[in-house]
Formats: sequence, C-alpha cells, structure tokens
Amino acid sequence: MRSAAATSVGLVAVCLAAIGLVRLHAQSIPMTEISLDGGGGGVADASVAASPGGGGPEAITFDGTYVWVAKQFTNTVTKLDRATGQPLGTVTVGARPVALLRIGSSLWVANLESDTLTKVRTSDGFVLGTFRAGSGPGGLAFDGANLWVANRKSNTVSKVRPTDGVVLGTFAVGRRPLNMAWDGTSLWVVNNLADSVSKLRPSDGVIVGTSHVGNGPFGILYDGSSLWVSNFFSANIMKLRPSDGALLATYSVGDGPAGLAADTATLWVANNGSSNVMRLDRATGAIRATYTSGKGPFGVAFDGRSIWVANFGGSSVSTAVAQ
Repeated sequence: MRSAAATSVGLVAVCLAAIGLVRLHAQSIPMTEISLDGGGGGVADASVAASPGGGGPEAITFDGTYVWVAKQFTNTVTKLDRATGQPLGTVTVGARPVALLRIGSSLWVANLESDTLTKVRTSDGFVLGTFRAGSGPGGLAFDGANLWVANRKSNTVSKVRPTDGVVLGTFAVGRRPLNMAWDGTSLWVVNNLADSVSKLRPSDGVIVGTSHVGNGPFGILYDGSSLWVSNFFSANIMKLRPSDGALLATYSVGDGPAGLAADTATLWVANNGSSNVMRLDRATGAIRATYTSGKGPFGVAFDGRSIWVANFGGSSVSTAVAQ
C-alpha cells in the first residue's frame, strides 16, 4: 500500500507533467521575416522595425501563384515569390492602399486616401485601370458577379461592376465599415465603430439583419459553413451562424486580433498587439499553434501550404509552413 507521502509526490509529478505539456503547447513557432524596405528583400532585422519610413503593410493576399502585399505609406503593392518571399516587382497605385482582392486574373486595390480602386493584371503588374470609389475605400469582397467596396469614411458600401469599374449602387451600413465577406447568398459587413455586422441582400443592398459582436470588430471571414469575426479590442473571435447571424461561440485569442484566413480545418488569426499568428481548430476553437510574426501584424493569407502575414509595425512580411 502506498504511503500518503508517495501519493502526494506522484500527484505533484503528474501536475508538473501536465504543466509541461501546456507550456509545450504554448510555445511559439518562429516565422521567417522578410523586409519590404531597403530593396533587398532579405531577412528583416531590428533596424527595419525602427525605420521611420516604413511602408506600413496592412493587406496581403495570394492570387494562386504569387503573394501580394500593399504598402500603404509608399502607395505601392509588391509581388512576392511564393517559394522564397523575394520581391518580384512593385506597382504604384493610389494613396494608402489598405485592401487587396483577386478576381480572376486581376488584383483589385482599395486606396483609402485617394478614394479610388486600382485594377492590376497579376501576371505582369500592368495597371488596367483606376476607378473612383466612395469616401475612404478600405474593404473588398466579391459575390461571384460584382465587386463590393466598404467606404470607411461615409458609412456605406458600393457595388461595382468589375469589368469596367462602374458603380452600380451605394448603400448605407453601420459606422466605419472595415471589411466584408460573401457567404454565397448574402454580403456581411463589419461595422467597426458600431460593434456590429450587417447582413445585406446583394440584389438591392437592403440590410436584412444586424448582429452585435465584440468591441471594435475588424476582420470577417466565411469558411464554407460559419462566419468568423475578429474583435480587435475584445481580444477574441466570434463564430456566427450565417442563416440568422446568431452567435455560436466566442474564443479568446491574442491582443488586437485583426486579419483572418482559413484552410480546410483551421482558422488563422493575426494578433496585432501580440505580434503573433494563432491557428485555431474551427470546430472547437482550441489553439493548435502560435507563430511569432514581425511587429504589429494585420493582414494574413494562406497559400495552401504556408501562412503569410503583413507586419504593419515591422514593414515586413512573415511566413511559415503550416504545422
């Protein structure tokens, strides 16, 4: 028969082992950081983050072949080699590009301060056109037929014909619409200063539902079955039911959750204040891994193999193979 002391020691050992497993799970996986300043495209160092002339990258996307990142303070978008992360070319666009969206063989860029959209051919970076948008365009979505633009400064969204950039309609939403998602039937808009998301009917822009979310909602994503919203000031993400916008779950993440991306089973969240990216199980919300990024990540993209993040504070991108 074991003594009480032996039993106590055994319990302590089990507890310590459990703590060790938790710590092991909480360990952060390093990402490769690639500078967008200095022209060399090499691995970033501390001087990049401290550079007063940093590009302030916020948006990043994958076009099926290349990775694109928008440097809002240099009014450019840069095309990156998917295998190496090295810059392949830079395209001058409008003032303060903050959102990117690929539609077919074109990349659309929302230019916040020039109230324009730039259409770029992805194969060679040729500018196909520049089009007027609403006041402060800052978010983009595609419903299969039309481009939608969230106008941050006028509390509206615009419906745009992608073939020629003609605005087909402009519709009122909540305060400071930041980002949007298309669920196959409806358009969802994040209202950053109203702490809500609006559900719009695409045929006429009528709001058919409003869901209250956390403090300072930033990103929104539809994963094929559920909607996900990142709440920047609440340090959490919410899972919503698309049919009626009902809240299904809330999960704590890092400080300042912003950009979202998804793969077949997991969700990726860029935590701006924590300077990391978390990978969560979409079914349970459990954190599978945490990746250390550059300073102040915003946008995040998944290319089918690796995760990419735009580091606003580091003027860099970070990448890592998904584990």
